[in-house]
Amino acid sequence: MGEFGAPAAAALARELLATLGDRWLHVQAVGAGAVPLSRAVPESDKETLIASAWLHDIGYAKELAVTGFHALDGARYLRSSGWPEGIVCLVAHHSGAKYEAEARDLVDELQKFIAPRGALIDALITADMTHGPQGQEMTFDDRIQEILTRHPANSPVHRAFKAARRSLASAVSRTEARMAQGG
Repeated sequence: MGEFGAPAAAALARELLATLGDRWLHVQAVGAGAVPLSRAVPESDKETLIASAWLHDIGYAKELAVTGFHALDGARYLRSSGWPEGIVCLVAHHSGAKYEAEARDLVDELQKFIAPRGALIDALITADMTHGPQGQEMTFDDRIQEILTRHPANSPVHRAFKAARRSLASAVSRTEARMAQGG
């Protein structure tokens, strides 16, 4: 993967997010958390998972925010910067992004990125949904509750995570099952 591997992803995330306090703490934990979760994906996908974990929230960087929907803004930036399409699409579709796209009326824009399926997206969701805003490890249920509490009920994020809860829980369960089989 060379210039677009996990070290480059971590460096880019640091460059874009290091001044964002809790967001940076969360991203560091998700990036580190993807390493053990990489046992749940094929060997050829391990680097993609870890790089995507480091990059999943770069759309929160002020200089990248265009739509206000971080998954889409991050994916657009990565695509325009020549990152591999697999990483771009994982960032675009991580952690219930389709539900937030619906809440923000950005479905057509998100559909410009192919929705990943299988172990890779499940593992990325698991890394994100088991680490809290300050990077602390959390259960899935606690993480969802933290998100719903942090965002007002009328916000697109709150509505999206409420709608996505079952889908995200399934992704985490599938990753845990893969880990149990492979680890």
